[in-house]
Amino acid sequence: MIYRDDAPEFLLVQPADSQERANLSEEVTRIREISSRPFALVTYDVTDWNRQLSPWKAPPVFGNEAFGGGAEETLCEIRDSLIPGAIRELGLSRKIPVIVGGYSLAGLFALWAVYRETDFRAAAAASPSVWFPGWIDFAEAHLPSAGAVYLSLGKKEERVRNRTMAQVGACIRRQHALLEQGGIRCTLAWNEGNHFTQPERRTAAAFAWCMEHC
Repeated sequence: MIYRDDAPEFLLVQPADSQERANLSEEVTRIREISSRPFALVTYDVTDWNRQLSPWKAPPVFGNEAFGGGAEETLCEIRDSLIPGAIRELGLSRKIPVIVGGYSLAGLFALWAVYRETDFRAAAAASPSVWFPGWIDFAEAHLPSAGAVYLSLGKKEERVRNRTMAQVGACIRRQHALLEQGGIRCTLAWNEGNHFTQPERRTAAAFAWCMEHC
């Protein structure tokens, strides 16, 4: 799925499942409301959330579904196929700044992607799953290549019974501190509500901030 303004200055890349794609017009409208920067947005279709977006294998945190560690394959497809194809189809410059972003586990994927690749100018990580087993250890041992990172979290997200997911508040604060210590331009926005409150608006805010600060 592709959205395009006239003369885009940025290419936004977002892994999204069918529900997110159905609501993407709301997200695009919101980006346009809060940013005057023209952009193109392309989605990567996610059909197996826990497999395609997890940076490494991990046991189930809720329910019975484990994390499959398929992010490397997803990243390769985005880098080698999705982005070049969008640039050709939309007639964009090959030097256009690319911002990777997403919500929840897709937000974690966006964070991980800028640690793994130099092709992304910024990461728009809205309510990212930084509680993911081993993530903070990884972030403490590496530095992202992107010049800007947006982080956000709902104020109620750490108030859950699941002991692993309840660590998300401490983890996002640590993530933010690590980025600041590494000299990365970053921000941490606190939103009203829990993890399921206005994801489209939160993702839009993430992309809009990145376009202004990368």
